[in-house]
Amino acid sequence: MKLPWLDELAPFPPSASALGPGSDAPGLLAAGGGLSVDRLVNAYRRGIFPWYADGQPVLWWTPDPRMLLPVADFRLHRSLRKTLQRFLRTPGCEVRFDSAFRRVIDACANTPRLGQPGTWIVPEMVDAYVRLHEAGVAHSVETWIDGELVGGLYGLGLGRMVFGESMFAHRTDASKIALAALVAFCRAHQIEQIDCQQHTGHLASLGAAPVSRTRFEAHLAATVALPGPARWAYDAEDWTLLGIPPGPQVASLSP
Repeated sequence: MKLPWLDELAPFPPSASALGPGSDAPGLLAAGGGLSVDRLVNAYRRGIFPWYADGQPVLWWTPDPRMLLPVADFRLHRSLRKTLQRFLRTPGCEVRFDSAFRRVIDACANTPRLGQPGTWIVPEMVDAYVRLHEAGVAHSVETWIDGELVGGLYGLGLGRMVFGESMFAHRTDASKIALAALVAFCRAHQIEQIDCQQHTGHLASLGAAPVSRTRFEAHLAATVALPGPARWAYDAEDWTLLGIPPGPQVASLSP
């Protein structure tokens, strides 16, 4: 099969035409087309995302199956629950939304990962997602200790769907704290699923599970056009939706 090459105006091909499980790149759909805000929003609305290495063209993917985290199934393991309770009681420990988006995505790109010699978050991708953030589409959830950014994640919010992209931790469990805060936020705003794109054992341990591309696309069709959160902001009271007292952080820490 010849991979479709997109120009700036070319539409995406049907997702069913993506390379199948017997290929060298299962889920690969097309190449090219650039990373404009409109192109990226259109892609995510259809369950398509860019993923490529430095020196490659933009590559677009729609894997089958797709890894999703139903927020109702999030596994708050006993150890993480204790970590969260201690974090929320400790002065100087904060969760923030959207206060340092570029720092978060830069940290995701530059934090070494076991078994990964490089990163797919190339400079062109960083600039593109910063533009998405400026357009109110991409968001960060951040873990801070004594004024230091120690962990976090970033992703997209479209309607009542959240698309997780990457996370990092410079302190133990710092990214898990951010993910738990995102899950609590989603529960508070009737967002049922977080897209995790591809399977990892870590995500599976937290409740994520694979679903077929067909089922995923049906969920997108039903949710991305719905009214989303009026504002992406941290609210300490959301922790109660995970069964955790909010502690002293009762006010929003978002700008």
